[in-house]
Amino acid sequence: MRMAEFVHDLELDSLPDEVVEKARTCVLNGYGIALGSHTTPFFSLAAQAVLAMDGEREQGATLLADGRKSTVAGAALSNAALFHGRAQEDTCGVAHFGAVLLPLLTALVEAGEGPVERLLPSLIAGYEVGGLLETAYSATTTGKGLRASPLYGTLAAAAAVAKFRGLDAERTAAALCNAASFTGGILQSFGDGTDEWRYQVGIAGRNGLAAARLAEAGSVSAQAAFEGRSGFVRTYVGEDCDVQSLVAKLGVEWSVPKVTFKPYPVCALNQTPVIAALALRAQLAGAELRAVRIRMNPTCVGYAGMNSTGPFGSLSGSLMSIQFCVATTLVHGEPSVARMSDFDDSAVKALMPHIQPIADPDYGLLACRIEADVAGRDIPLVQERRVDHTEYSYDRLQVSALIRRVGMETGVPEQAYECLERFTEALPRADLNDVLKAFEAIQ
Repeated sequence: MRMAEFVHDLELDSLPDEVVEKARTCVLNGYGIALGSHTTPFFSLAAQAVLAMDGEREQGATLLADGRKSTVAGAALSNAALFHGRAQEDTCGVAHFGAVLLPLLTALVEAGEGPVERLLPSLIAGYEVGGLLETAYSATTTGKGLRASPLYGTLAAAAAVAKFRGLDAERTAAALCNAASFTGGILQSFGDGTDEWRYQVGIAGRNGLAAARLAEAGSVSAQAAFEGRSGFVRTYVGEDCDVQSLVAKLGVEWSVPKVTFKPYPVCALNQTPVIAALALRAQLAGAELRAVRIRMNPTCVGYAGMNSTGPFGSLSGSLMSIQFCVATTLVHGEPSVARMSDFDDSAVKALMPHIQPIADPDYGLLACRIEADVAGRDIPLVQERRVDHTEYSYDRLQVSALIRRVGMETGVPEQAYECLERFTEALPRADLNDVLKAFEAIQ
């Protein structure tokens, strides 16, 4: 019930300035990366499925990459695949809440389910509920093969919709308890290099929406859905839930300021290896590489799909592979979606077997050390990056530069970003037409 009370009582005027500003930055990044993802195939497939299930709705919510309209749930699913298309969405711990929440809340605003003024507080509510649980439990659940984004994202979505719809604390609690029953999501698609994970964030949004809709309609929901004998924590985490110590962190240890952004279209855990490889490439100056060793946190090396040399048939596999990301960077420089999609590049394929990820607990989740053996040199070349999440905790100006760089790669007109920045700056009292106009540029 304490989580529900936190969501119900959350008001922008009482939040720390850094929380509100970082939430605006998340909005700009989410929309900006979605614009730059229009060349990826995942939106089109999701939109086809949505229109088959939900149909077109003249007064519905826009499928942002093609302009057609469907239900709120349909728009949430198809647009989440767009937000997730480059794998460059924001990251909270190891979960991608922006790609769950922003498509869903955008659809709710456009469909007239509530005023745009509710978007920002609802977004923050979702990040905080999802982030609270992700921080507490993801180290364990990820090791069990559960993906954090849908597992905690469904709960985040239920919190966001409950806030957006103005549910009281009791009905918000019911929404969260419903979501605990509806959530899930496994990691095997990363191991197999397939695309299910592209759509997990949209399914999490739909399920969170259903959880809140049912609560609003009066559903009777398990009061011990989180801490009960067969509840969320016992079932997914395998331990007792210390409710008091968990909820005591709400409004104290904020999740939104911890959100990070991705400079390159690769897995969040591969960002630092790519940056280190770029520096190593500059050192090499054409010298012959013999072997490359990459020391990373054991969680990274053991994460599904990370320690893999393929063969690859999908961007979903290559962007997860430490070897493919580093080899592509060493051969070509900064990775692009086009480079990461070139699975038959002979130079990259030849280099990958000589790249060895090493699990080393001395390195944090976002840190690494690359050692390169070079012909004619007795001592390896070394690039070490001992960084944490603060390295990627960009401000709005940095995100503005990032999304424009993506737009240059994918042919997005400058005026689209001007629309997004106008919307972001005006929040909470913004005009959603600015967002819709931005996406008209790619339709």
